[in-house]
Amino acid sequence: MRYNIDMNKELFEKLNLAEYIQAADKVLEQMKITEHNVAHLTRVVNMSRLILTELGYDDEHTLELSELAGYMHDFGNIVNRHDHAHSSALLAHTILLNAGYELSDIFEVMSAVANHNEATGSPISPISAALIIADKADVRRSRVRKQDVSTFDIHDRVNYAVQASTIHVNKEKKIITLRLSLDTDYSSVVEYLEIFTGRMKLCKKAAKYLGCKFKLMINDMELID
Repeated sequence: MRYNIDMNKELFEKLNLAEYIQAADKVLEQMKITEHNVAHLTRVVNMSRLILTELGYDDEHTLELSELAGYMHDFGNIVNRHDHAHSSALLAHTILLNAGYELSDIFEVMSAVANHNEATGSPISPISAALIIADKADVRRSRVRKQDVSTFDIHDRVNYAVQASTIHVNKEKKIITLRLSLDTDYSSVVEYLEIFTGRMKLCKKAAKYLGCKFKLMINDMELID
């Protein structure tokens, strides 16, 4: 299945999501951190929907809450990059409360957003588990802001090296696979694991919560099973 849903324009206008996204990404741009703009958030939303739909969590209410969590999970960068998951959850609470959402739905989105970061997070719902995997799967060259390769740090090199990143869900075998194509002229598999091992461990926990195994394939090599 391809990631083919469109951005929900009505939702963006209703909640002023674009302004929050631009403000949060502007902070990260000043820090020269990889982009966290609409492109990243839309990919996260689409991959989350793919995972949930393939595994049977396909009612529209669940998917709408997943979409909200996907678009709002990085808002806390407006406050500070440090502990941004928790700041994002608090901002989501305010935005959704003012928009008239039910408290139960707000709490669902808040907890998913607050638990997406590998430093402090844990999968606590199908929505949060899908968000974790989708967020960590978005590694790609176009996220790198710097133009001069000689100035790249390890995060830039790893993202720049990834030529393709896809999520595959085998619902019969209950396997979620992150498949990467890595250009080793820019970064090695070892470098990828150096900065992403913690994130991949959280993906394994998230897949387990969904009743699945998590696999990482880099250049057709299976590294995590």
